[in-house]
Amino acid sequence: MLEKKSVVIAGGGSTYTAGIVMMLINNQDKFPLKSLKFYDNDFERQKVVADACEIIIRERAPEIEFVSTTDPEVAFTDVDFVMAHIRQGGLKMREMDEKIPMKYDVVGQETCGPGGIAYGMRSITGVIELIDYMEEYSPDAWMLNYSNPASIVAEATRVMRPNAKIINICDMPVAIKQGMADIVGLKSGNDIVDRYYGLNHYGWWTEILDRDGNDLMPQLKEHVKKYGYGPDTSGNDNPLLMEQSWMDTFTKVKDIYAVDPDTLPNTYLKYYLYPDYVVKHTDPNHTRANEVMENREKNVFTECRNITSKGTAEDTTLEAGEHAEFIVQLAGALAYNTHERMLLIVENNGAIANIENDAMVEVPCIVSKRGYEPLAMGKIPTFQKGMIEQQVSVEKLVVQAYMEKSYQKLWKALTLSATVPSAGVAKLVLDDLQEANKEYWPELS
Repeated sequence: MLEKKSVVIAGGGSTYTAGIVMMLINNQDKFPLKSLKFYDNDFERQKVVADACEIIIRERAPEIEFVSTTDPEVAFTDVDFVMAHIRQGGLKMREMDEKIPMKYDVVGQETCGPGGIAYGMRSITGVIELIDYMEEYSPDAWMLNYSNPASIVAEATRVMRPNAKIINICDMPVAIKQGMADIVGLKSGNDIVDRYYGLNHYGWWTEILDRDGNDLMPQLKEHVKKYGYGPDTSGNDNPLLMEQSWMDTFTKVKDIYAVDPDTLPNTYLKYYLYPDYVVKHTDPNHTRANEVMENREKNVFTECRNITSKGTAEDTTLEAGEHAEFIVQLAGALAYNTHERMLLIVENNGAIANIENDAMVEVPCIVSKRGYEPLAMGKIPTFQKGMIEQQVSVEKLVVQAYMEKSYQKLWKALTLSATVPSAGVAKLVLDDLQEANKEYWPELS
């Protein structure tokens, strides 16, 4: 019988939290829980989600002790895992991240380019705070961090808390692999064995096999050449593709693929390889943040309030998310030594042979009670090497700017981003972002 574990979800008021709870409940045979806690610094927002989740747990897994709190000592004491998905500044600041660059015809995106840099400057503070709480109250716990922007957060934790038991992860490759599985007729992305290298939201697949070792790349390349990761009919059930902005992102992959048809790309590369296209096809007055507020946030919070008012979750529309399954797999591998193969964001240390060792790269790793062991991806081509080294430099400059409170280094970071056309434009965007983030960033000089 598996030993029961205790988990705190940091970011209890997130729109993704209920999906994580549902996935945890559904996987009690693989990852049994003794207790589940919610922690957030926004009491009112967390209460909406927590009240509903308390009913869900009572009805479906009453053996799990549930606590919702804004007190870090209560939250982080006696836990085995911290699952962190915080958003410093909430969706209102995400809206600023996306709309301010658009004023200057620059990509406005929450994790890429200037928006990602702004978000990163906010996220560092919050994630470092969570690590410190964990180390004070449960020093043997693991933090599974999927707070964005993951690459900047990973670089910050590498430099600022080098000995912390933290694994930085992202669910986007999980969603893409599910799309690949749909294309080739597999049931799940978990049926895929892959080789992949890059940074978070910035990478390439070099090999896609099924579990019997059959090479799926030729079939996938033929599809991607015509349709990207989108469906060749309207019958695809991938939930991401129900939203037009995601459909556009998945179909644009055919143009990203055309740049290097030897690999299959991460969808986010469109922001770096086709920034002019992205700007032209983005409404500067109604960005992705508005879509999330109008759709996912509204739907999740409405359903949570419905559960609370009815006092039952019997017919709830809330369901476990794909990203939540990834988190459960990772926690289970660390807890029970299952040796899962998973894409993680880790210090390079030779995993990509011709990239600097202290870059935080995204590569397949074997996960067990020992932690994680990156797999060697060998040397990579000049094109990808050049792109990665440029973006690694951006991320390092952001963290240096945060630590040194340096305006100059943050200006350099924006200037170096492939999404920004010039140092002059970078400065205009930076000045506006700095003004908007006075409450969150260190005071730069």
